[in-house]
Amino acid sequence: MHQASDVEAQLAGHGERLLRWLRDDALPLWWAVGADHAGGGFHEAIDLAGQPVRAERRARVQARQIFTYAVAGELGWTGPWREAVAHGLDYFIGRYRRPDGFFWNALRVTGEPAQSAPYLYEQTFALLALATASAIAAAPPAAEVMAEAIVARLYAERRGAAGGFTGFPDEQVYQSDPHMHLLEAALAWERIAPGGPWRRLADEVVELCLARFISPRNGALLEYFDPTWAPAKGAKGDAIWPGHQFEWAGLLERWALAREGRDDVRAVARRLYDIGMRHGIDAARGVAVFELAADFSVREPTTRLWVQTEWLKAAMILARSESEPERRRRFLGDAVAAAKALELFLGLPVRGLWRDKLQGDGTWIDEPAPASSFYHIIDALRVLLQSPAMRGHR
Repeated sequence: MHQASDVEAQLAGHGERLLRWLRDDALPLWWAVGADHAGGGFHEAIDLAGQPVRAERRARVQARQIFTYAVAGELGWTGPWREAVAHGLDYFIGRYRRPDGFFWNALRVTGEPAQSAPYLYEQTFALLALATASAIAAAPPAAEVMAEAIVARLYAERRGAAGGFTGFPDEQVYQSDPHMHLLEAALAWERIAPGGPWRRLADEVVELCLARFISPRNGALLEYFDPTWAPAKGAKGDAIWPGHQFEWAGLLERWALAREGRDDVRAVARRLYDIGMRHGIDAARGVAVFELAADFSVREPTTRLWVQTEWLKAAMILARSESEPERRRRFLGDAVAAAKALELFLGLPVRGLWRDKLQGDGTWIDEPAPASSFYHIIDALRVLLQSPAMRGHR
């Protein structure tokens, strides 16, 4: 019991620092500078001098920033979260929603839509933004109708012959990643609109994951496939991303707990998590790496911020639902290590910014802070704050 108290105290210390950084630095900065108060919406990035970057604006970034400020309200931030959510939704729905109910992938710097077929990935984040805003009564009344229109169109037009959905940048290379975010959005909607299509959608994605996305050779979650959901040819087909082992582990655990009796899926979640922990952690740098090969050797040592947040989130989700004390302590210890890794990316002179890429030799890639990372950060902190160790700190 003493050991558990020690690790929980360490976790609380990291959580307090991260929460202060979030509330005092990051949320104010990304609203004051990261929002385009003149033209609407949110900027793609802020440079390391603290200035917004003018660039093409992806739909996923607009949706993720709406998510971020909706979660900020849920977490009790006293800043203008409601104004930020409304600002984002007005721009996103007004500028990105297409006549057919899908959302454009991006707006060019000049403001017109990038005329390419709507990607599945962008639609999933539209669904997630609408769900998260709806959960705190900050979305327009038609949000659920908009979300169901996206799903109806996916079923009508984007069903893959071998299951799942199409809508990738390269239609000959199918991806598991957008389906992961589709599951995330379906679970978010299922909590607030249980009568909609969300349970069916979540169940289909999970079953596709179990049947197709996980390699029978090594048990790892794969990234790229052909249209039959066989692994893609070459290095793409055996790529293993530790961050996605963690992210899928957390989602599968949540799904299995909501579907009583699916301990088989909880076991899969733990196997994916264990692959990430055994093979994906670089002890020298104290971080989770970006990519492994089929034999679990490190293929890409340069890693990214989001990988650390998904490590932290998965460790906390599994710790929260773990009944065996020794295994729970292990998950909590992993969460401490992941929180340390995350903090490495946040120590910049302009408080509230972050580094995105850490190279194998321990040096940083010098580039603006991408707004897209904020969704990962705040969602990991939301899960961390649900820990008993953080009771009283919200």
